[in-house]
Amino acid sequence: MSKRDYYEILGVQRNANDSDIKRAYRSLAVKFHPDKNPDDPQAEDRFKECAEAYAVLSDAQKRAAYDRFGHSGVGAGGPGFDPGYANFEDIFDMFGFGDMFGARGGGRRSRVQRGADLRYDLEISLEDAALGKDERLKIPRLEKCGECDGTGAEEGTHPDDCIACGGSGQTRYQQGFFSVMRTCPNCAGKGQVIKNPCKECRSQGRIEKEKILEIKIPAGVETGSRLRVSGEGESGSNGGQTGDLYVIIHVKEHKVFERQGENLYAAVPVSFAQAALGAEITVPTLDGEEPLTVPAGTQTGTVFRIKSKGMPVLGGRGRGDLFVAVTLITPKSLSKDQRKLLEQLAEIEDTEFSDASFMDKVRNIFG
Repeated sequence: MSKRDYYEILGVQRNANDSDIKRAYRSLAVKFHPDKNPDDPQAEDRFKECAEAYAVLSDAQKRAAYDRFGHSGVGAGGPGFDPGYANFEDIFDMFGFGDMFGARGGGRRSRVQRGADLRYDLEISLEDAALGKDERLKIPRLEKCGECDGTGAEEGTHPDDCIACGGSGQTRYQQGFFSVMRTCPNCAGKGQVIKNPCKECRSQGRIEKEKILEIKIPAGVETGSRLRVSGEGESGSNGGQTGDLYVIIHVKEHKVFERQGENLYAAVPVSFAQAALGAEITVPTLDGEEPLTVPAGTQTGTVFRIKSKGMPVLGGRGRGDLFVAVTLITPKSLSKDQRKLLEQLAEIEDTEFSDASFMDKVRNIFG
């Protein structure tokens, strides 16, 4: 008996693309699958015929050989050919739908689960962020129960496989021609039933404890920096790997400095006389006070740069800079002598500041 043409079997043209071939096969496979036609041997034959055609036409090399030499070019076996799609779920696996419909749920479910990662928000000062520090943290977390060694069963006993799901944690339901996997209601998806629960952890296998950790905050951290402490999260269930701890840094606002990356910014008040005549002042830094020369005629808002007095570079070398903005302070109340001096200044002041001897006169008044 001669074999039918593969393109004819799938009902596609010889120039059909891969998507057309896949779409045609999926439609026919659903239509003729034996699970949907349990009492129709002809349907099973058609299903195998469609599967054989698709196995060839979906493979670029096999399809090229078939187009040139026909059935003899691909060596597809005749009556005994069976692509191995034993049940309906395999069709959906082939097209990437297995997880959606629960089609892969026939095997035993792994009971080992990794422990959860934990987050700890830590607030530190700008000085601590600049210098780095050692910090003690109290971390509440789930740890393996020492009484039952994490099994959840009383000492001397052990959990039993759930008889409802056979230990897989899932049960199969038939809805039309779909096989749907659901969490087993008898064991809540664990695959095991504990008849003699541990009194310490009440069959959970883990108990909540508080762990004290010593961690090192590196110099240069900023708000949003994340420190990972490996293996200090929650214990896994049934021998699973322990999770990690993530410490999220929050740096408090400083009353003097504003931070931008590795640089610091500050405003320093100066009097009119200091700005006009020039002066040596001191400015605050994270390392203590630092001298700064204010030249004569400095305008309010002028910014001075002090190198390497900013924040350390996280994970690197060197430090940022400190930028100091000079702010002119106008006194709210004046003594008699101060008023008299300012009145003298007002008499000689050129509003356009065009007089070349103006600064000399100011020095004479305040000198």
